Amino acid sequence: MLTLGAEAQDPHFSQFFASPLTLNPAFTGKFSGSWRLAANHRDQWPSIPKAYVTTSASFDFPILKSRIPENDVFGVGLSGLTDASANGILKLNYGSVSMSYHKALDENGYSTIGAGFQGTYSSLNLDISKLQFEDMLTQNGFTGTTSDIIYNGNNQAYFDVNAGLLYSGSTNGLNNFYLGASMYHINRPKVGFKDKNWYLSGRISIHGGGSFPLSEQLTVHTSLIHQMQNKSSETIAGAALSVNLNPGEETSNSSIYIGSWVRFNDAVIPYVGLEFGGLRIGASYDFNISSLKAATASRGGSEFSIIFIKRPAEYKGIPCPKF
Repeated sequence: MLTLGAEAQDPHFSQFFASPLTLNPAFTGKFSGSWRLAANHRDQWPSIPKAYVTTSASFDFPILKSRIPENDVFGVGLSGLTDASANGILKLNYGSVSMSYHKALDENGYSTIGAGFQGTYSSLNLDISKLQFEDMLTQNGFTGTTSDIIYNGNNQAYFDVNAGLLYSGSTNGLNNFYLGASMYHINRPKVGFKDKNWYLSGRISIHGGGSFPLSEQLTVHTSLIHQMQNKSSETIAGAALSVNLNPGEETSNSSIYIGSWVRFNDAVIPYVGLEFGGLRIGASYDFNISSLKAATASRGGSEFSIIFIKRPAEYKGIPCPKF
């Protein structure tokens, strides 16, 4: 007499702009520097103990600079993500290798268009010892045994293919604007612990943004994203204002960031950040504004990001996507 439905979607970050290789493989190697290291950590819905805890890290860099045209970029990267849900009952681990190529559309390299591809090995682990089934409930309480069988075992693995496109431009060598699109799970791998009749739906992302200097000290950074996966979707948009604490010193730039993003019909996401040299640290917090706030006490979740870009002394690159 009672029917319940369950839905799921990919792990995601509110600071999507700080996790480039989980957003679009075309971001691989597309930055102003020699190499880039990024890491993210998210604890969602803390009012529910360990509901979703997600951590990612990536390392990417351009290669073959002497063998391709001067303003083109050929990038390669490695990334990983771990996601634990329901207090660690279900764990997902992803390891990815990605590459991209960006072709300069003008002699200065201000405008580029590129494509990226990513191969991912994924594993899932289900801790059945922490689950309770209907037939375990007897007149003596939970017996700890069940007739439900996980036919395919507690561990599952599959190979995934992702791809994306990215346009990046600048009008004066100081500002930057970009537009990209990506699709994850192109090959729609089969996933299932009890049977493998379930296909992982593709996730499509359309995203864009830009950095626009207002003065020598102030810059506005904007970004937005719309993601779709099966019948689930989300739209996030926002901006941050950066204040340069030592204008005129390009090699020792220090800035603070204050801004906010909004996940429509779900949460307001204030953001603060600090940048010195090639290191940028960001922190945000989701405040639920939807009907879910009754269950979460408006506590959507905390998120932290770190990006470090190595730049040689007196390095001067072209404007690249930053937020």
